[in-house]
Amino acid sequence: MPETAKKPAPHHTGHRDRLRERFLKSGVDGLQDYELLEMILFSAIPRRDVKPLAKQLLTEFGSISGILSASITDLQKVKGLSENAAVLFKAVHALTQKMLKNDMEQKPILSSWQKLLDYCHVALAHEKREHFRVLFLSRKNQLISDEIQQTGTVDQAPVYPREIVKRALELGASANILVHNHPSGDPTPSQAAIDMTNEIIRAAATMDILVHDHLIISRNGHTSMKAMGLLSFNA
Repeated sequence: MPETAKKPAPHHTGHRDRLRERFLKSGVDGLQDYELLEMILFSAIPRRDVKPLAKQLLTEFGSISGILSASITDLQKVKGLSENAAVLFKAVHALTQKMLKNDMEQKPILSSWQKLLDYCHVALAHEKREHFRVLFLSRKNQLISDEIQQTGTVDQAPVYPREIVKRALELGASANILVHNHPSGDPTPSQAAIDMTNEIIRAAATMDILVHDHLIISRNGHTSMKAMGLLSFNA
């Protein structure tokens, strides 16, 4: 009887082992972005060539940051991406935020400004709705709490100065940093945002609470109102 012909091995056989070996030898700099995504997808999709899927994710969301920041619903719109894979990406995103927040908490924020910017970018840069956050600080400018105060539409989030001051008093905060995102990608502050910021500064000053800055975060960068000289009541 003729021997049964063996099926050729899938073309990606051994690819996962080779990619892992390259990662172990060269680290993150030895891999392309889509290859790093493959490394994550290996755990969620054990028996399939995930290279095309990794490349499709980059096409859909533009960057690793865009992928990790995307909602589970949006991730699952990509053909071939399972719920398990989407949840895994969100877990990586959450761990990244936690790591950056922990790093930021180790010392006074004003001496760890880049860590603050990194944290805010990961948390807010790719959000589709506008969020207004307040970082409440102690007398030593260490983080007490980071809280979302308001969530709005794609172009506005209602903010109430008295509520921010009230919350600062509840937490025993001596200072704060205001942060919000611009889903449009343009971090330029609007006149309404400038006016609102100075209302908050004026209200906070009555309770000896200092507003260090108001940061606007977008996927294309950030803006500091303090650096722009827009904090007119912060004498």
